[in-house]
Amino acid sequence: MSVRPNARPVGQKPPFWRDRAKRALIFQCLLIAAVIAFLFYVVGNVQDNLSSRGITTGFGFLSNTAGFGIVQSLIDYSSQSTYGRTFFVGLLNTLLVGGLGVIAATIVGFIVGISRLSPNWLIAKLAAAYIETFRNIPLLLQIFFWYFAVLRTLPSARDSLAFGEAFFLNVRGLYLPQPLFESGFGLIPVTFVIAIIASVALVIWAKRRQEATGKRLPAYWISFALIFGLPLLVMFATGVPITWEMPELRGFNFRGGITVIPEFLALWFALSIYTASFIAEIVRSGIQAISHGQTEAAQALSLPRNLVLRLVVIPQALRVIIPPLTSQYLNLIKNSSLATAIGYPDLVSVFAGTTLNQTGQAIEVIAMTMAVYLTISLLVSMFMNWFNARVALVER
Repeated sequence: MSVRPNARPVGQKPPFWRDRAKRALIFQCLLIAAVIAFLFYVVGNVQDNLSSRGITTGFGFLSNTAGFGIVQSLIDYSSQSTYGRTFFVGLLNTLLVGGLGVIAATIVGFIVGISRLSPNWLIAKLAAAYIETFRNIPLLLQIFFWYFAVLRTLPSARDSLAFGEAFFLNVRGLYLPQPLFESGFGLIPVTFVIAIIASVALVIWAKRRQEATGKRLPAYWISFALIFGLPLLVMFATGVPITWEMPELRGFNFRGGITVIPEFLALWFALSIYTASFIAEIVRSGIQAISHGQTEAAQALSLPRNLVLRLVVIPQALRVIIPPLTSQYLNLIKNSSLATAIGYPDLVSVFAGTTLNQTGQAIEVIAMTMAVYLTISLLVSMFMNWFNARVALVER
């Protein structure tokens, strides 16, 4: 039997340069060292460039006076407010359009997605036309359409479109009555919160009762009555402590009431309609993923079509719908940064735009803006993952 002259004796470890695990560890260490060296180089280079241009770093600029106005603010703001306050104004405006966009897109998307499968030929074709039209047009063009082609062509304030004597629509926006809260109103929101907590407890108890006894309680209708009926009772019991300030035409514009600027309307419409077209396809595919045997078994029990959809199809389809739905919610929130194209005062426009241009603190401003969008996205993902786990099938 021949033996190779360079054969390694049994039990002897190979040299480290022939050991795959050790080589991999060495290459990983070299890569980490290279990345750290590159980061040190970038940081040093940035510091040298900033010092050569006389730009100071830090977040002290947030306490300086901004000196510019913002057309929409959910908190008190004036041109004498600080840059730190502009950050919160932009953040709240971003959350406002993002939150309302998610709600509207979800409602419209589910309606269109279910209509897409309607046995009515006309309804199904209209839903298909909606989907194929709006999801194939770039979002920015849709924003421009709603802003320049629709809202900017409305009449002037003197020729406003009036809906009764309380709502007015013109080129400067939508004017709504503003509620003014009087003494005793604080009991109403407290009652509303209590009604929500009681409704959640009722739904949980009714579900456990149904699993134990088979008896079904109309918990959702009772909850609906609690959430809306109880605060109304308290409101009337306290003498309706709410008055309304109506918008009135004074001179060339309306005074009083709530003003919804056209930039917000255009952005909200575009984000909602565009995202709803994708959500509709997600809903359609989720419903079609359910076995036909489920619907046939429900129909064999003579269940009406609406109950089959609500009690059998949708609960199972949610397990397929929720993961891609999360991505659409994240896309809508991030797409709201296109607001700067039409001047809506969101975070990117007033903070990463005007504030950055006036202060020159590019690193700090961009870092804060990126951190906000990252935090919002992570929170939305965490909530949707939790909800997905709640509706997932539990294996026994």
